[in-house]
Amino acid sequence: MINCIRTDSESKDFQNLVSELDADLLIRDGEEHSFYAQFNKIDKIRYAIVAYDNGIPFGCGAIKEYSPGTMEVKRMYVLPARRGQGIASLILKQLELWAIELNSTRCILETGFKQLEAIALYKKNGYTFIPNYGQYVDVENSVCFEKVLSGK
Repeated sequence: MINCIRTDSESKDFQNLVSELDADLLIRDGEEHSFYAQFNKIDKIRYAIVAYDNGIPFGCGAIKEYSPGTMEVKRMYVLPARRGQGIASLILKQLELWAIELNSTRCILETGFKQLEAIALYKKNGYTFIPNYGQYVDVENSVCFEKVLSGK
């Protein structure tokens, strides 16, 4: 049975999954990895979700406040053996519900053009392209999305 547990960056399971994510991104992003890594520190993340199956962690995601009313989705990852089962969408939906509880009206995020699975995930879940924001402005390999949240 799959359980999505709310936690924060102190969670060892979250930290371990993020380490696997970073190893994967290092391969995918190559030389650009260090640029992106500076924006993906997890030491102060207060809102993280870890997905478990029979007590074994296999997926994660997080949100952090970007600006009042806007949460940024961060550190989405599912172990390769568990991909294609709708787990990332489940985690994303749980993060969106949490964002609504925190009085946010939208979620934004950045991913890379090389992250084809991520782009497909966000489009499938109602995210739309927006101009690159913040530190990603003028970064050619970044693509940014937003979703207006409903349920308030």
